[in-house]
Amino acid sequence: MKKNFPSLLIILISVLLPLVVAFLYYMPKEANTGSGFDFRILPTVNAVLNTITTILLITAYLFIQNRKIQAHRVCMLIALAMSVLFLISYVIYHATTPSTTFGGEGFEKYFYYAILITHIIGAAAVVPMVLITLTRALREKFDKHRQIARITFPLWLYVTVTGVIVYILIAPYYPP
Repeated sequence: MKKNFPSLLIILISVLLPLVVAFLYYMPKEANTGSGFDFRILPTVNAVLNTITTILLITAYLFIQNRKIQAHRVCMLIALAMSVLFLISYVIYHATTPSTTFGGEGFEKYFYYAILITHIIGAAAVVPMVLITLTRALREKFDKHRQIARITFPLWLYVTVTGVIVYILIAPYYPP
């Protein structure tokens, strides 16, 4: 059981996470004004966390290319922590705040939805990949780690960059 535990945990997280996010998206909610905290700041926080993660991923890539393994490890663990903070913030925001509808038209609308859809699919796909990549590194199975990291890195980078792009495109339509 101990040997299969990480695999079962990865499957559980990878299945439950998109289900929770979908549930939160469709869950009815009212603007939360009674808590004293303005949750409307969280999309900006999320964009900052995605930006930090992007910088960390690129820095970690440069470190590993230069064989600075410890620096790579530190950057990747911080990038993972930033992604976890992003996820917590994202869930809190979508659990407490009504969804914002994109108000653009024409090409802008098609561009936004193309980026959004690929971002969502990538975000769902990258979760198990990051967890598998991390598990292989922690188990010091570096050949297998490198194999999946070659796919995980560009996808994770795409998700963080498109997360910021989605924020920039929809920010004008957030309620004041």
